[in-house]
Amino acid sequence: MVGVESVKVGLVGSGFISGIYLKNSKLFKSFDVVACSDLIHERAVNRVKEFDIPKACSNEEIFGDSEIELVLNLTTPDGHYEVARQAIEAGKSVYNEKPLAIELDEGRELVELAQHAGVLIGGAPDTFLGGGIQTCRKLIDDGWIGEPIGATAFMTNHGHESWHPDPEFYYMAGGGPMFDMGPYYLTALVNLMGPIRRVKASTRITFEERTITSEPKFGQKIKVDVPTHVVGIMDFHNGAIGTIITTFDVWGAQLPRIEIYGTLGSLSVPDPNTFGGPIKIFLSGYEEWREVPLTHGYTFNSRGLGVADMANAIRSERQHRASGNLTYHVLEAMHAFHRASDQERTVELKSTVKKPEALPLGLIEGYLDP
Repeated sequence: MVGVESVKVGLVGSGFISGIYLKNSKLFKSFDVVACSDLIHERAVNRVKEFDIPKACSNEEIFGDSEIELVLNLTTPDGHYEVARQAIEAGKSVYNEKPLAIELDEGRELVELAQHAGVLIGGAPDTFLGGGIQTCRKLIDDGWIGEPIGATAFMTNHGHESWHPDPEFYYMAGGGPMFDMGPYYLTALVNLMGPIRRVKASTRITFEERTITSEPKFGQKIKVDVPTHVVGIMDFHNGAIGTIITTFDVWGAQLPRIEIYGTLGSLSVPDPNTFGGPIKIFLSGYEEWREVPLTHGYTFNSRGLGVADMANAIRSERQHRASGNLTYHVLEAMHAFHRASDQERTVELKSTVKKPEALPLGLIEGYLDP
């Protein structure tokens, strides 16, 4: 959308993840970050200086600024609902870091509030808009592997306390491997396969206490309150069956990130926490996997794509891709895995969503519409 006025954005939550959003905000033409806030005001001041943002201020000043149309909510998960609600009540669109909210009813309320207020809501992850998964989407849409019949997804590591400066919330409600990393894998799968119909699962907590070995909290203990090893089965609306493992309990693994299996072949999907490749395909008649060149751009760390797409949608009144309906469907699926294990039953999802529109080919860097 060349020549269209950019959307002014207020960033709430100037912590660890804000750096890459602010860096990439200089690339995308559809939005400008004009203010930063944080409960620790010094963090906002530092970000303003580092990335040449006009002002550091309070949340209330962002909500009260009539020129700000979109709030980028990068608070920790326990702040997602309250900040988003206040922004919507102030008449602003909201892009939340993942997950949309901690509680399912809070996520549903946010989507309904935004719809009633006539503003947009959505959120991370936006990695599915990167060149890697968009290329996979094109291969599937073009019929290369035939009709999808199954999928696998594996996220295996030993948690965040060895490197993250504030790892506690990863082991609180709204954290754990499913709520922390599940959004990347589930959003990618829904983008490629369509919505999820029902799930089954088993979960456990392997280590009830964690010791922080990163600075500045080296030696502090964390009580683990959420499942840290989650194994699930998904039935998709298109009839395909998927399996997923998300875990903070595994020291090492050699599993693929995501594979999609079709009637004509198989597709190896790149890490959904990244934006690029590699992509490999194995078709009937092949003797080995073959690498596929990427058809789309945005293959570097492009966090902010979803914000840029939402800003474009505000100006053009089209649907945005990292939408509230998508983030809510993923939130419901994550809750369903935990509930399926707790209640030892299959859980039917009440929500559904259309696959987001694929990105067009040949986009100019910095733009998301031709």
